[in-house]
Amino acid sequence: MLRRGLLFLSESGGARKVLTGTPVTRSMSRRFVAGETVKDAVATAEEANGLGLRMTANYLGEAVTSEAEARQAADIYIELINAFADRELTASCSLKFTQMGQDISEEFLSENVTRVLEVARDRNVFLRFDMEGSAYTQRTLDSFEKLWDQGWRDIGVVLQAYLKRTAGDVRRMIDLGASVRLCKGAYQEDAEVAYQDPARIRENFIELMEWLLAEGNYPGIATHDEAIIDAARRFVEREGVDRERFEFQMLYGVRRDLQRELLAEGYRMLVYVPFGEQWYPYLMRRLAERPDNVLFMMGSVVKESPLGFMWPDRRSDRNRN
Repeated sequence: MLRRGLLFLSESGGARKVLTGTPVTRSMSRRFVAGETVKDAVATAEEANGLGLRMTANYLGEAVTSEAEARQAADIYIELINAFADRELTASCSLKFTQMGQDISEEFLSENVTRVLEVARDRNVFLRFDMEGSAYTQRTLDSFEKLWDQGWRDIGVVLQAYLKRTAGDVRRMIDLGASVRLCKGAYQEDAEVAYQDPARIRENFIELMEWLLAEGNYPGIATHDEAIIDAARRFVEREGVDRERFEFQMLYGVRRDLQRELLAEGYRMLVYVPFGEQWYPYLMRRLAERPDNVLFMMGSVVKESPLGFMWPDRRSDRNRN
């Protein structure tokens, strides 16, 4: 029930107007969102690399219906790619097809995405296309495969373990040789298309993860679930999987203790860093993905800044990450 409520809030314009104006909500966003500008994202990438972390940046936004807005999003990614390359950072970009204009037209989407792809290729920066709600799953994969067929190779896609169709999609991506980020999934979906029971979702995640670790092309294991992480550790040890053939991935600001632990064990770790003004729906979906995160996130903010969490200083936030 809490999950459904949080997902409703992520889509409610009225709730967004009220909640984005509260100091506590904005304080939480600063813990889990890098900032609003390319400069903020680049600074976070530099900090992450300094800690031994890889980083992927996501400029927040989706379901764009204006060509001008979609072009602006592409321009921001191009600026970000150039900044990463100029500073020789170990950083990539994660973007959504709907943000690039998928709902405008296929012709416009192709033109807009190609602008970003060409710069990323020239600057040697990897791009991953995020997955959205199930209404877009097939369209996302079709758009991705179209790019793959055109010869673009330094790209990857995201698959969601809670969708019942995902085993077939994993098989397809393995056959293509495409890199997959596997996550649980954060959108509200009907029981017809998605598993609802957390234990069943975890079970499916582990099955798909082991398949990708055995046969996939540099998969990203995107989870904060320690049971899944422990299953990955056991599988890697049992099957002799080279730790350089995959990476763990976690959200910016979440389970930083576990990130450090995995790094110390010799695993590769990437942090997914969102930035931009559209932080509210992102934050609500992250809370919904695991409702325990409501208490976890609020507790983290209070614990790390017990006197000043209502009005955090951006620089002190960075020093703590």
